[in-house]
Amino acid sequence: MKLLVAVDPGASGGIAWERDGQLDCCAMPAAITDVIDLFRTLIVGTDRPEIWIEDVPKFIGRAIPSSTTAVLFKNFGYLEGAGCALGFRCILVKPHDWQKHFRLGTKRECASTTEWKNKLKAEAARRFPTQSITLKTADAFLILDFARAVKIFP
Repeated sequence: MKLLVAVDPGASGGIAWERDGQLDCCAMPAAITDVIDLFRTLIVGTDRPEIWIEDVPKFIGRAIPSSTTAVLFKNFGYLEGAGCALGFRCILVKPHDWQKHFRLGTKRECASTTEWKNKLKAEAARRFPTQSITLKTADAFLILDFARAVKIFP
């Protein structure tokens, strides 16, 4: 049984996964114990589970509050640690890389962050029409689609 998990580690992020062709998702759980419980449930009976986590940029920008940055880095560390501890093959993917893959332009070309996030959500909804795509899960679904497209190992 194959398992591919994709994660947008932000506090308003999400987790999307494909387990033997079945897709599902959730908003980022508030507690790491909930993430670990989810990962433990997902890996049962799987062979070589993979987790693709959006790599956190080292400099986020002056307009982003340090409290937001702290939560992002904390979640990233928790997710990578939990994935590795549970036997996932962890792949880190830069936002630029997965976003460029979809040829939607760049965030800078949009009038606002909201416009950019809605553009990503619309693309995720187009690619996954049977899923309920939200702003929290859109990036995770796009990372999942990127992972399926560029997989470099069986």
